[in-house]
Amino acid sequence: MMNNSDAAAPASGAASAAAVIVQDLTVVRGGSTALDRLSLAVPRGHLIGLLGPSGSGKTTLMRAIVGVQVVKSGTIEVLGLPAGSRALRTRMGYVTQQASVYDDLSVRQNLAYFRRIIGAPASDVDRVIERTELGSVAGRLVGTLSGGQRSRVSLAAALLGDPEVLVLDEPTVGLDPVLRVELWALFRSLADDGATLLISSHVMDEAKRCDRLLLLRDGALLADDTVQGLLQVTGTDDVEQAFLRLIERGEPDLRPTTETETETER
Repeated sequence: MMNNSDAAAPASGAASAAAVIVQDLTVVRGGSTALDRLSLAVPRGHLIGLLGPSGSGKTTLMRAIVGVQVVKSGTIEVLGLPAGSRALRTRMGYVTQQASVYDDLSVRQNLAYFRRIIGAPASDVDRVIERTELGSVAGRLVGTLSGGQRSRVSLAAALLGDPEVLVLDEPTVGLDPVLRVELWALFRSLADDGATLLISSHVMDEAKRCDRLLLLRDGALLADDTVQGLLQVTGTDDVEQAFLRLIERGEPDLRPTTETETETER
């Protein structure tokens, strides 16, 4: 596994600066290993892209971080607490692939409902409507909205409580290029305001919008680096080429050499 950052070494001093720490995580779904002894760390206040082909384990990892996935072994900490802890209810937001909102309720009614569930203040409804630019459709039934607007409603619901960590599972899938650009601009503004965002995608060209990338393949972490670092190490011009280059090289060649291994070789 290629790793050019202390952020991916949970046992190091960088762990204190991590919003999410995953150690030796193994998840089995349907008799198959979805995640295999996965370890990584997500630094605070960054926009992190979780990339990989369909079936690589992205959604499973996100479900585990949120605390709704049964795990076989390993540990996950979010903001210093075990994943799924009740205390994380207002400190963490989750956006699923499918918009998790009610079509027969208006935008405002949906947000008021979810606000009461998590115990966020009533003023949060207006705040998230403004943040996601939903004011012009706040009174409309969600079922009458476009795909992009529905995505914004799901994001608005996740922003209730002003969470420190946001986990978004392929939030731009199925959207046209203009809407994708608008959503990524919103994600960037959230990160600039101090939130930590973990965003999954199988669209490699979205990688350039991230501060760091986590590349998954077959339930294993293939690389953890900045976009520029990844391109430099692989000698490629875009992330898709870099991903393919990493696969061609093979997992053993990508593992960083530790000080212990260096001393042994000497």
